[in-house]
Amino acid sequence: MSSTPLRRGLSLFVGWLTTLAIPRPLRAPLYRAYSRAYGVDLSEVRLPLEEHPNFAAFFVRRLVDGARSFPADPAIFPSPCDGTVQSIDEIHADTILQAKGRPYSVRELLGPVGTEVELEGGTAWTIYLSPRDYHRVHTPVAGRLVEAVWLPGARYSVAPKVLAARAKVFSINERCVMRIETGFGPLFYVMVGALNVGRIRVVGVEPASSGKLATPRTLARGDELARFEMGSTVICIVPRSGPRALAGLELGRPLAMGEAIGHGGR
Repeated sequence: MSSTPLRRGLSLFVGWLTTLAIPRPLRAPLYRAYSRAYGVDLSEVRLPLEEHPNFAAFFVRRLVDGARSFPADPAIFPSPCDGTVQSIDEIHADTILQAKGRPYSVRELLGPVGTEVELEGGTAWTIYLSPRDYHRVHTPVAGRLVEAVWLPGARYSVAPKVLAARAKVFSINERCVMRIETGFGPLFYVMVGALNVGRIRVVGVEPASSGKLATPRTLARGDELARFEMGSTVICIVPRSGPRALAGLELGRPLAMGEAIGHGGR
């Protein structure tokens, strides 16, 4: 059996485990132990711990009002999720980096989405979500979700040491590619699956209806867009007319959803 079916099988098994009901008296102790191990801030969790029936529900826990906010200044481009800055790239010759010294094709990453869009000189932000992070992804700008395409692929880990060792991960892993039409042009979101991460959900869109939406979804800034039912990686891509990366944004820096990662949008 090849490594890809093994990874897929392991991911499906772990996913199944996370959906198993946990007896109510055990929930709070188990979630507290998990939170201590990974650094989850339980003061931000909206529901009482015992109201999360399984680990899958706890992974996608909602936060208390005010735990995250988006800037009032429309010129600021905020992070769509919690996570860590993995790379920030200006797109040249169809290429961005998954890790230092590991370039890959933007066109391969996006698959059939946005083939007519010129991305040379655009910007790409790669944000890694760890087990401690809030796992829901929101839209940083107002727009219209017009397409959501699920692309099959591998289930390689997206841990930094793996990205540094493999020539390709993001562009061959399972992923969902979304296109949002905005005032500056298209914004592409890529939610990359990984080892143990196979369930990517887009609000209001079923994976079976992969492709262009019959009725585009209107989004206000900050609206929930999608979620990982465990953590992985989000890549935001904009054309040259879109926002530019914020100066001084360091690789490896932790981010909270709504924190500034770019500015402008011509």
